Amino acid sequence: MMADQLLDAKGLNCPLPILRAKKALNALPPDGTLEVQATDPGAVKDFEAFCRATGNQLMESRVDGKVYVFVIKHTA
Repeated sequence: MMADQLLDAKGLNCPLPILRAKKALNALPPDGTLEVQATDPGAVKDFEAFCRATGNQLMESRVDGKVYVFVIKHTA
């Protein structure tokens, strides 16, 4: 799946990936998608909780080697 925007949050620890994703999502139009790449294992639960709390849709969550990849649809 190709996202509209890519956020490289590799090497960042929480809450930085979430904070950067929030800022990037706010800049996207409704229905825009953001792919986040992170290396913090805590990001999996954090992004699930973030999407539940903000109403954005977590369309994809996968592990690619040592990188956690999330695709979020901006619905707010």
